[in-house]
Amino acid sequence: MLKENRRTLIITSIVIILPVFAGLLLWDRLPDPMATHFGLDNQANGYMGKALAVFGIPAFMLLLHWFAAFVTAHDPRRQNITRKMFTFVLWLVPLISMYAVVMIYTANLGIKTDITFISEILMGIMFIVIGNYLPKARRNYTIGIKIPWTLDNEENWNRTHRLGGYLWVVCGFLMLMAAFTGIFPDYVMFVLLAVMVLVPAVYSWLLHVKHGL
Repeated sequence: MLKENRRTLIITSIVIILPVFAGLLLWDRLPDPMATHFGLDNQANGYMGKALAVFGIPAFMLLLHWFAAFVTAHDPRRQNITRKMFTFVLWLVPLISMYAVVMIYTANLGIKTDITFISEILMGIMFIVIGNYLPKARRNYTIGIKIPWTLDNEENWNRTHRLGGYLWVVCGFLMLMAAFTGIFPDYVMFVLLAVMVLVPAVYSWLLHVKHGL
């Protein structure tokens, strides 16, 4: 699987490394230490040394990227992972890395950016995309709602992923609504994330206990 997607893996790895060169070009304009973590109010609440931020974050994301690619490619049921989903896996970490580094650089250069607003939009879109795929996912150990009852029974997997897909799409749209309207309090984002994780897990357990699936 890695061999067939070698070109994509190389391109995505380059995408992760590119911010290092941007950091070098902006080196004299970047503060030391750099703000690298921000609260819901867009205020910095975490810092690290400039060198670690410029080199360390991309290096960590590159390792994470290769780890995700390796684990997915060597899944015992990798034949159930479609090429389209593996491509999504290969692009997920690079896109998150690029977004995180751009937000960090703009904030440290004094460019005012609503990080929370952008994050909510990107999260909403990501969950809608994943939610649309979940009902189509076949049993594997890497991608999907991987809990004992779904992995043990194909019908449990299918039913849980149909429900999970619906929930993720709905919660994704609610996140977009929260971002664009501001009608929901900040903690609603955490409630939605909890719903997306807990409801499918409980449903899968109930299928196992009540119906033997």
